Amino acid sequence: MKVAIVGASGAVGQEFLRVLAERNFPMDELVLFGSERSAGQKYTYKGKEYTVQLLKHGDDFKGVDIAFTSAGAGVSKEYAEDITKFGAVMIDNSSAFRMDNDVPLVVPECNAEDALVRPRGIIANPNCTTIMMVVVLQPLEKLSHIKRIHIASYQAASGAGAAAMAELEQQYREVLDGKEPTVKKFAYQLAYNVIPQIDVFTDNGYTKEEMKMFNETRKIMHTDAACSAMCVRVPSLRSHSEAVWIETEKPIDLEAAKKAIASAEGVQLMDDPANKVYPMPLFLAGKDDVYVGRVRKDLANENGLTFWLVGDQIKKGAALNAVQIAEYLIKVGNVK
Repeated sequence: MKVAIVGASGAVGQEFLRVLAERNFPMDELVLFGSERSAGQKYTYKGKEYTVQLLKHGDDFKGVDIAFTSAGAGVSKEYAEDITKFGAVMIDNSSAFRMDNDVPLVVPECNAEDALVRPRGIIANPNCTTIMMVVVLQPLEKLSHIKRIHIASYQAASGAGAAAMAELEQQYREVLDGKEPTVKKFAYQLAYNVIPQIDVFTDNGYTKEEMKMFNETRKIMHTDAACSAMCVRVPSLRSHSEAVWIETEKPIDLEAAKKAIASAEGVQLMDDPANKVYPMPLFLAGKDDVYVGRVRKDLANENGLTFWLVGDQIKKGAALNAVQIAEYLIKVGNVK
């Protein structure tokens, strides 16, 4: 098994290396690719040093079985043919192909089988906020069909990459030192602030990030559910949080909902509010699962439930989900 990582120097690329090692992913050979800026950098994987090669057009992906790509939509589109033309499965973390009809959009806990039908050799990894939400919605959907979803996300600086995390830390230092904060990665100062915009606005007043949640949820869950999102950047470093309200066709018993969540793959119920037990991003960075708490009936809707969830956006929201897709393909003998 030969594996490639495209965008190896970025936050998600580095997380790929950690996740592959943690899960003892079965491979015989690893190759790293990056931009001119990253080429030549060295990284260690399981005690062996690897040098990042320059990503270029040609035959460098000959012999590669699985390629994890996380270098942005533009790079994915430009190099997709080079990556897949010799038979490699491209598992892409960008937004480039997510809504293409001939590219499956996969969260293994929800629709792993979709990954088996990939006419272009590409599987898309969904948006991080969508991934974290649908792994919790899936067990509830089995109890009663979800008709509507309202969600407010509280997204950490990590969602904008390693440079954004560094900028947030820098802003805190600068503000505390009485200096003008550096603002490059965000529209405004993020330290001591929240920004109610992630990605650009569309004609309907929603941002692209919010529309991703609407469209991707439908594609992953094969549902007609409507999802209305408000995505907000908050000054935490890593791990996203979401407040979610759902309306189902029939009322779901609260205890049945909690039981379904607790037994779902990839989900942990952390729900003991009387003892102040609920998920918080400060304590859950680096964890594999999505953590759920504050589960309760919606006072404004007799067919409604509401809950709070937290997940590591770089891990389950990106690298881990992609690796789990690859593990599924190997498990069912689709990739050998």
